[in-house]
Amino acid sequence: MIKNILLAFIPIFVAVDAIGVLPIFVSLTRGLIKEDKSKIIIQSIITALCLAVGFIFLGKGVFEFLGISLGDFMVAGGAILFCIAIIDILSPGKRRRLPAKELGAVPLGTPLIVGPAVLTTSLIIIPEYGLFATLIAIFLNILLAGLVFSSSEILIKRLGEAGSKALSKVTSLLLAAIAVMMIRKGIVYILNL
Repeated sequence: MIKNILLAFIPIFVAVDAIGVLPIFVSLTRGLIKEDKSKIIIQSIITALCLAVGFIFLGKGVFEFLGISLGDFMVAGGAILFCIAIIDILSPGKRRRLPAKELGAVPLGTPLIVGPAVLTTSLIIIPEYGLFATLIAIFLNILLAGLVFSSSEILIKRLGEAGSKALSKVTSLLLAAIAVMMIRKGIVYILNL
């Protein structure tokens, strides 16, 4: 059981990418007091958990009802992630300003913590590692993201501004590569139907 949890944890860890989301979190919460940041972190964790767990139990049913295959979802999710990666690479200086009340739910809870990559990955690994292992792996990864966000000031100080920007670029490139991988796997899945 522990082995399955660990094996499920790794792909979800890559999909959540809490360290990669950290510069975005810092940018979006710059200037907010500590209490407001804490509320945003809690809101993002609750949103991400509800979405991930809800999708695990309802996702396949929704797909069947709408006639969507897992491959279709992978291609769509990959295309969206690729667009986000390109926007982050081409316009890194633009700051997205959103109201603090909604910030934890959107964009942090979804699509940044739990987005197409996490949702697709979770559906793919359930048959391989089991429902329980997948749920535990998702829960641990989302809590880890909350811990990373809570430690944002310390982590950013250690990385420095240049390190943070470099990390953001590398993360955007990795996100683009993950998006291409999802599209490729989705196409292969569709062709094998």
